[in-house]
Amino acid sequence: MRDYRIGRLKGRFVVMWDEAGTRRRYRLAAHTVKEAEREARDLIIQVSAPASGVTVKQIWEAYQVEMGERRQAAKLAQVGRNVLPVFGHMTAESITADDCRGYIATRRKHGRKDATIRTELGCLRSAMIWARKAKLVHTVPAIDMPSTPPPRERYLTRAELAVLLDAASEPHIKLAMLLMVTTAGRTGAILELTWDRVDLERRVIRLAANDIGPRKGRATVPINDSLIGALQTAKAAALSNFVVEWGGRKVGSIKTGFNAAVTRAGIDHCTPHDLRRTAGRFMAEAGVPIEEIAQYLGHTNPNITRSTYAKFSPDHLRKAANALELFPPVRSNEPKRKP
Repeated sequence: MRDYRIGRLKGRFVVMWDEAGTRRRYRLAAHTVKEAEREARDLIIQVSAPASGVTVKQIWEAYQVEMGERRQAAKLAQVGRNVLPVFGHMTAESITADDCRGYIATRRKHGRKDATIRTELGCLRSAMIWARKAKLVHTVPAIDMPSTPPPRERYLTRAELAVLLDAASEPHIKLAMLLMVTTAGRTGAILELTWDRVDLERRVIRLAANDIGPRKGRATVPINDSLIGALQTAKAAALSNFVVEWGGRKVGSIKTGFNAAVTRAGIDHCTPHDLRRTAGRFMAEAGVPIEEIAQYLGHTNPNITRSTYAKFSPDHLRKAANALELFPPVRSNEPKRKP
């Protein structure tokens, strides 16, 4: 897959790529980043479109450029390594259900779980839908995908969480885990968090980088007593503007360090995202109202929060159970003792 990149040269936007070991540049007429992304997309299609029609590979590359700096672009780059060798040479209109089913069977044979395969084919479908909206293709092919797997429900107990935090030998891994639990933030939000959004005096963290932000909501949450000390220590030693850093640079992933801590802790398998789930459960078990939990988690629809966490609330269905009491409460016949 050719790696197209947008950059600047002498104050102008350019699109760059490597071809046969040589870096190529093409100067764009665009004046804004968005204009540059769209102009580059059209250029990619024009330069390499075959007579038979636009291929999946060309759509994929153009869609990736359109995504710019968004996380979807990085996801497309990763997923494309598996999808494009199979579908890249095809046109959108030529993709059939049998092609998708063959892909599913091959990936399963290689040991990939249905959730992973669904993500890969989901990216393919997103690219095709985008191509239709961009008028690059006339129709969107039907992309067969594995059924949605049941939701994963792994919650850590307080004892497991304590052992896991103790097992984190690297300071940046421990800080990231502590942030994920106390802010209920997603991994991406925590790794992208910068010190200008951490107010140690007012004890507030703004997880959203700006007013636009990613599609999944990021809340502004208080800094509790469990977190304040760790943040003060990290701030004093900071070498960059990123809260979670390693060697003065932003941390791209904590999977390796996190998995090592899980192994040392000797607990059942869990993922960084399970810390966010655990935070939601802890709040529900403490009787925090669902609407407040939803705000803390950045959910725009409290019904999503309710469907996941209401069952952990001590008051969940309590009124319904009381309405079904069949016998009056048993009263003791012993006389009350005088004080």
